[in-house]
Amino acid sequence: MDAEQYRIMYEVEQTHWWYRGIRRNAEALLRRYLAPGRSYDLLDAGCGTGGTTVFLQRFGVVTGVDFSPEALGFAQSRGLKRLVRGSVSQLPFPDQRFDALTCFDVLYHRGVADVVEGLTEFRRVLRPGGIVLIREPAFDWLRGSHDVGIHTERRLTVGDLHTGMRRAGFEVLAGTYANMVLFPLAVAKRTAERWLHLEFPADLTVPAAPVNATLEAVLTLESFVARRASLPVGLSAFALGRA
Repeated sequence: MDAEQYRIMYEVEQTHWWYRGIRRNAEALLRRYLAPGRSYDLLDAGCGTGGTTVFLQRFGVVTGVDFSPEALGFAQSRGLKRLVRGSVSQLPFPDQRFDALTCFDVLYHRGVADVVEGLTEFRRVLRPGGIVLIREPAFDWLRGSHDVGIHTERRLTVGDLHTGMRRAGFEVLAGTYANMVLFPLAVAKRTAERWLHLEFPADLTVPAAPVNATLEAVLTLESFVARRASLPVGLSAFALGRA
């Protein structure tokens, strides 16, 4: 990812509607399979600038790992201490080290040569019965200008993630899309960018406060659905499995 993208992420990921809302979806899925009241030893694989790592501390003790020194520097500035530099394809941890693992918007990246290789590493560092939750940008045909800056190699469907999990030895537990309500608008935007050469504000631009709050509320409402059912389409793909 471009260094400038890390700076932007650091500045907006605590206030931008997408980050705030999509974390609610992740939390809803995790709470389906993590025992209430228990403190888990959790790995945030590809922790970036640390905003989600902070959020995950509600589940227990969280270690963040990322390959980018720039990202880890931003994460440290949030007060995070349990940070390690390393690749998701070769995690610098012993076998069966963690109770749970999350990986959000990492496997899509051109720095990850093989998705199954990364998933196999995730299974290696999880204890038997450990939970993994993956989220990736969905549908390769939805590539846009933002994908250039974040070095997108692939966008993945829920089916892609489930297939990869099974090949890595996971039991697949659940899968769903997220950000379904805004899916038609995103399709229209990508179409206009591609065919009409129109320019729109960057994907991580924080909109006016009322708009930001409304969009966050839409994603938060989806999280209530994610507790019991799967959404058939959306801008992000989630998959959850057990080692």
